[in-house]
Amino acid sequence: MIGRRPVLGAALAVPALGTTWAQGSWPDRPVRFVVAFAPGGPADIIARLLAHALRELWPHPVLVENRGGAGGNVAAQAVGRAAADGYTALVTTSAFAVNPSLSRNAGYRPADFAVAALVAGTANLFAVRAESEIRTLGDLVALGRRRPVNFGSAGVGSTPHLSAENLLKRVAGVEAQHIPYAGAGPAMTALLGGQIDLTSVALPAAIQMVQGGRARGLAVTSAARVPALPEVPTVTETGFGSIVDLTWVCLLFPAAVPDGILERVNADIGRLLAQPAFLAQLAATGFDPIGGTRAEAGRYVADEIRRWAEVVQALRLSID
Repeated sequence: MIGRRPVLGAALAVPALGTTWAQGSWPDRPVRFVVAFAPGGPADIIARLLAHALRELWPHPVLVENRGGAGGNVAAQAVGRAAADGYTALVTTSAFAVNPSLSRNAGYRPADFAVAALVAGTANLFAVRAESEIRTLGDLVALGRRRPVNFGSAGVGSTPHLSAENLLKRVAGVEAQHIPYAGAGPAMTALLGGQIDLTSVALPAAIQMVQGGRARGLAVTSAARVPALPEVPTVTETGFGSIVDLTWVCLLFPAAVPDGILERVNADIGRLLAQPAFLAQLAATGFDPIGGTRAEAGRYVADEIRRWAEVVQALRLSID
């Protein structure tokens, strides 16, 4: 599976801007962030953190619109058709890199978009209800050998979905049924309501519920334990293989948006990633900053598209 890679070297660098864009000709009206998943998930959390912080840098507000569905494809299709004027952006996760290989007709091509900024990333978390008989990954596997288990995620093609498929089916060899939701928030609601045995979600969607005792974390897909949940072991510690996966969040625009606007967005997000207060907000919700120049972010996303295509092929997954 995909190894967790370090923060990009230029995460805190602020690219130089041409004088035309530095003078603020954009934005001259509100910018709309279309979030590819329901409220409560990693894309939504990052979109709202950005929208609040960018008030200090942009003269007009950022409007956040959640448009979940089809594992992020609905929002991607909508933004891909939007005017290339810099006023409609897609805030999505690593599902953007997975879906083109998972489906023969995702409704978009990665080439239809320009990566403006790679904002942050986080580990995935396997969690159960606090009152569940399942206390460890070993307990979950033992249950799965007695009867099929079901697990929820933020949608087909999300990296938490693939993490669980890999762990349960390939590594542990148990029968498991995936139940996709429109986002990590709805998946956690279903877990707490007793509708599913397990959730596999990006850490920020569940961190408060685990800290508050409403859910129990079984394992995280990071290389080391997460400071916010020090009692939750890594998958590697549990003895079920070295699974190290990352859910990242990026900001994309239609490919024809002028370079000056994309550079302005990248620079302003770079400024936020250099602010201790913003970094503290990321850490409190379980995120690590990534950042980098547009070129670095574009290469990162392209590399993820190739890597996840290999995972999808190995798992023999398809939604067609």
